[in-house]
Amino acid sequence: MLYHAKNSASILGAFTTELDRITPKFEIPGSKIQVLRSPAEFYEELKISTLQQALRSKPKLKLSILTDALRGTRESPEPSCASLLAPLVTEFGKERVEIRMYHTPNLTGLRKQYIPKRINEGWGLQHMKLYGVDDEIIISGANLSNDYFTNRQDRYHVFSSKEITEYFSKIHNAVSKLSFLVNPELELQAGYTLEWPASNSAPSPLSDPTRYVSLSTSILTNLISTPTSVTTPPTSSENKTLVYPISQFTPLLNPDKSTELPAIRCILTLLSSPTHKTSSWTFTAGYFNPDPSLTKLLLSTSSSSNTVITASPEANGFYGSKGVSGLLPAAYTLLSRRFLNSVLSSPSPNSTILKEWRRGTVGEKDGWTYHAKGLWVSLNGEREPSISVIGSSNYTKRSYGLDLEVGTVIVTADKGLKARLAEERDGLQEFARQVDMMSLLR
Repeated sequence: MLYHAKNSASILGAFTTELDRITPKFEIPGSKIQVLRSPAEFYEELKISTLQQALRSKPKLKLSILTDALRGTRESPEPSCASLLAPLVTEFGKERVEIRMYHTPNLTGLRKQYIPKRINEGWGLQHMKLYGVDDEIIISGANLSNDYFTNRQDRYHVFSSKEITEYFSKIHNAVSKLSFLVNPELELQAGYTLEWPASNSAPSPLSDPTRYVSLSTSILTNLISTPTSVTTPPTSSENKTLVYPISQFTPLLNPDKSTELPAIRCILTLLSSPTHKTSSWTFTAGYFNPDPSLTKLLLSTSSSSNTVITASPEANGFYGSKGVSGLLPAAYTLLSRRFLNSVLSSPSPNSTILKEWRRGTVGEKDGWTYHAKGLWVSLNGEREPSISVIGSSNYTKRSYGLDLEVGTVIVTADKGLKARLAEERDGLQEFARQVDMMSLLR
C-alpha cells in the first residue's frame, strides 16, 4: 500500500512537472473543491434570483458583471442582456454595480458594419464562465440563462479558496478594463448605451484594434503565465491537490501565450507513453468537434478503456431549430462518426468507445440538453480520476482561435476529491449509451 502511494505520487509528478512550466498553480486541500452535479445545485449555490435583494439589503455589497457585447446586444433595441442588466446600475449606482461587455477586436470596420447580428458572434466571444462571491468561485461551462438552472446538463466546481478566487478576479478585472461599460439610458428604446471609458487599459478595439491587442498582450500575459505558487496549507504527497488555472485569450495576445491548449496537449502527450497502458481517460463535449490537434492526441494515447461522451442529436441545443441551425445536430453526428472511424482504424481499435447522452428530447416535456465538457484521467489502473479539466472551453478550433476561455486543471491524490470526480464522471454517463458506426448512420 505504501509502495502504491509512492508510485502514484511519482506518476502524478510527471504531469505536475510539465504543467508547472505552463501555468500558475495553487495547492489547496481537496476538501475545498465541491463538485456540483445538477442544474438545481448550481442554481442553489448561486442564488441568482437574490442578487437584487442582496444589493438592497447590504449597502456595502458591490457587483461586477462581464458579458459579451455581440451576444449581449444582439436583440437590441428589443430586450437584451444589456437592457436587462442596465436597471441594476440605475437602482444601485455606478459605484456599486459595474456591467462590462467585451467586444472582439476581430470584428471592426466594414466587416462589423455589414455582417448581420445573428451571425456576427462567429468572429469571437467572451465565453468565460466565472462566478465569484467573497472567497469562493464557481468554475463552470454554464451560462445564467434559465435552462442552465433546470434542464441543461453542464459541470460546476466550487473552489473555496481566497487565493484562487483572487486570481480569477484579477483576470475578470483585467478583461473588464478592456471592455465597454454599460450605461442605462431610459430615453432610448434599447435602454442603454455602451461607453469606452477613458480609464480603460487600451483604446477601443473598434477604433484601434492593433494598439488594443498590443496593450492587452502586455497586461494579460503577465497574469496568465507568470509563475505563481501558493500552498495553503502544505499537505503530504498522499493527499496533495494542485489547481492550475488555464486561459485561452488568443484574440487578445500577440504573441499568443495562452495556457489552456498547451496544458491539455501536455496531459495527452504524456498519456501516449507506454507507461500509461493501464491508465484511462474520459473526454466530453456537448458539441463534439475537437481541435484537430486534440483529436490526434486522444487517438495517440496508450491508455485503455477510454470514453468519449457527447450529446445525442435529441440532446443538442439546436435540435428542431428552424433554418440552417437545425442541420447542426446531424453535422455533429457526422463528426462523431468520423472520430469513431478513426478509432477503428487506429492501432488500438478497442481502446476507446463513444457514448451519446440523451435525457428525453429537446423541445418536448422533460427534455434536456447536454452542454458538459471536460476531461478526467485515471492513472495506474485506478478507477478514480487523479486529473480533471473543467471550464468554459468546448475544445474546438473556435475556442482556441476566437473566444476567451478559462478553466482549471486539477491534479490530486486526495481520496475524497478523487471519489467526487469519479461520481461526477460516472453520473454524466447515467443517461449515456454506447453507439457504434451502424447506430450513427440513423
